[in-house]
Amino acid sequence: MNHPPAPPTRPARALIADDERLMREQLRARLAEVWPELEIIAEAKNGIEAVALTEEHHPDLVFLDIRMPGMTGVEAARAIAQLPIDEDGADETTAGWRGCEVVFITAYDQYAIEAFEQGVVDYVLKPAERERLLVTVERIKKRLAQRHGAATDADGGADTAAPVGMQQLLQKLAARMDPAKAPQLRWIQATVGQSIQMIPVEDVLFFISDEKYTRVQTATVEALIRKPIKELIDELDAEVFWQIHRSTLVNTKYIAGVSRDLRGRQLVAVKGHPEKLEVSRSFTGLFKGM
Repeated sequence: MNHPPAPPTRPARALIADDERLMREQLRARLAEVWPELEIIAEAKNGIEAVALTEEHHPDLVFLDIRMPGMTGVEAARAIAQLPIDEDGADETTAGWRGCEVVFITAYDQYAIEAFEQGVVDYVLKPAERERLLVTVERIKKRLAQRHGAATDADGGADTAAPVGMQQLLQKLAARMDPAKAPQLRWIQATVGQSIQMIPVEDVLFFISDEKYTRVQTATVEALIRKPIKELIDELDAEVFWQIHRSTLVNTKYIAGVSRDLRGRQLVAVKGHPEKLEVSRSFTGLFKGM
């Protein structure tokens, strides 16, 4: 049987965020040398702009200066990781956006090396050197190709997630850059019926958020808080509480197992509770091989 030819892939699209204009220009020039097909669709002067422009343009790749005023590159990366990725865009350049790769631009070797060794994100040291940038470009091209292959997999069973451990790594980097922002949450003050209860974080099975409230579920109590998931992520230990959906965090010590339903979706079974939690396509890599 003859198969139709695969549709041509568009050039990769990137955003550069650095508060120093000369650094942005230098990186743009270096990228033009080592990856001439790459389209630089936007530049940002700070982390807040980087997040907004990523949400607007849906790039395949974001270069983030690790230290920027207002919102650091690490904070911006954490915010970008929370952007919805399953919605269709307005045109063919953004439709089917599946998140983006992150490359840190840094003069702070100790942060970059940790990120690099864990294989979650890559880095470029200032000033960007051609040889090192070539290494990064080859890695990013490979990752983007893997993403494209997963997205077009006819069986729908491929791993389409962002690199596993992204949130955990970014939380560690954020804590190292600013120890005051390390996870501090130990108790949840939540509404249970008509009363307020103090719930130890270690007793929480999972958190599920909707537009107004976040449900806090323990083995014996179901409570509500007004804090959204994106704020909880900053305050909880990312090695203990895994994000498995844009609206769901689960305590890893209470994961009983993972199964698939008839539609191929992964479902997490939780110890001490009958409810099964859906894993969105963005986080299927957490349970690779299931």
